[in-house]
Amino acid sequence: MARLLVTPEIFALFPDAVLGVIVAHEIDNTRGDEKIQAGLREEEARVRELFAAQPIPEHPRIAPWREAYRKFGAKPKDHPSSIENLVRRVAKGHAVPKVNPLVDLYNTVSLRFLLPAGGEDLDHTQGDIRLTVAGEGEAPVRLLGEPEARPPYPGEVIYKDDLGAICRRWNWKEADRTKLTPQTRRAILVLEGLPPVGVEQIVEATGTLAALLSVYCCARISTAVIDRGQQEMTLEAP
Repeated sequence: MARLLVTPEIFALFPDAVLGVIVAHEIDNTRGDEKIQAGLREEEARVRELFAAQPIPEHPRIAPWREAYRKFGAKPKDHPSSIENLVRRVAKGHAVPKVNPLVDLYNTVSLRFLLPAGGEDLDHTQGDIRLTVAGEGEAPVRLLGEPEARPPYPGEVIYKDDLGAICRRWNWKEADRTKLTPQTRRAILVLEGLPPVGVEQIVEATGTLAALLSVYCCARISTAVIDRGQQEMTLEAP
């Protein structure tokens, strides 16, 4: 039975990290809906207003990710967290591209709560998914939008399965192999928090995304919160 688990090395480095996890089955990821795009545009407008006079790196839901990246040897200027990258794009006046309902919905919730969010197609993963620290000799991985496969460096925080990394630098960029597509029928989606974000905020954001997936993707949903007290969950159908 496949699981998502966070290894002890992560909690040793980031003891108060918390994940909100959604496992979705029987997904319809093909239904375009104007309401999804309207919701995304609404959050973009709110974010532009919020950051009109506030430096993005100093925001309390972005600054902790910059510090976390530095802790495992990544330069946030060169490799921003997914939430910083998303906010920077929106603050410059660019719309978030339409991809498919799963991606559009998690981007909407990511902007609403200013939390990193991502997802993987479970039919293209193998074995357990682990949030862990990369070791020596990790397999090369081709990331979204990149022409060549490159391995994670030792000490880097990654998500990986039995075949190799599926997301590098924690939430910076995901692998092409496990990307969400209109053909996706089983998926895992993750929202991530570092202090000052705690369990309460993650539960709220996870519940919001789960409700949207139920409405717009007709998915069967199970959710969990992963932290030091609960370090894994099953990926089987609810």
